[in-house]
Amino acid sequence: MSQHAHSHSEHSEHPDHHRDEAEMFTQEFWDERYAGSERVWSGRPNRRLVEQVTGLPPGRALDVGCGEGADVVWLAQQGWLAAGVDVSQVALDRAARHAEDEGVGDRTTWSRVDVIGGHPLPGGMDLVSAAFLHPPLTQFAQTYDAMAGAVRAGGTLLVVGHHPADAGTGLRNPALAHLLFTPEQVVARLRPDAWDVVVAEGQPREITNPDGDTVTHTDTVVRAVRR
Repeated sequence: MSQHAHSHSEHSEHPDHHRDEAEMFTQEFWDERYAGSERVWSGRPNRRLVEQVTGLPPGRALDVGCGEGADVVWLAQQGWLAAGVDVSQVALDRAARHAEDEGVGDRTTWSRVDVIGGHPLPGGMDLVSAAFLHPPLTQFAQTYDAMAGAVRAGGTLLVVGHHPADAGTGLRNPALAHLLFTPEQVVARLRPDAWDVVVAEGQPREITNPDGDTVTHTDTVVRAVRR
């Protein structure tokens, strides 16, 4: 697993690979996943979010697929009014407690939104981010179009994902390798006349796998500003 992720796919290492893949994107799947452990993720903000957002003037931020809320809490600590949406109510309840514990409950809001299922996102955002949100291929365009549509003029879209280069590293579930995506797949959803693409690249980092070996992991990172 990555250090902090809220992917609605990548971490779904279910013993039966023949189950309907669509089940992995449901509230039931993720509520069960979160309810089954005290904390699923690390509680630390995503490294790429910190790198890409530090220095931007704070405003209204939306984190899509927020999971247990570490990115939203970090944004609030930097002065953003930060909203988190996720398909799992269990995760959102945990995120709200995390925000209260960190003293930013008044700067954060939490809503159950199934963006992959087509639920609308709140708009007019200065920043819309998603870390490791890997929709089914049939919903990829719809999901990332919805995120782009939530960004106001002058605002920033930040997408961090698992790059297809990871398919051969043993870091990802082989049955889900088709859900990994490139920066180009995200940029293809952004009209060139409406967006300035600031970053679109695969960014490597070294991680230690469960066996103690060092493996090069590649993040897809796209940051773009709406004109």
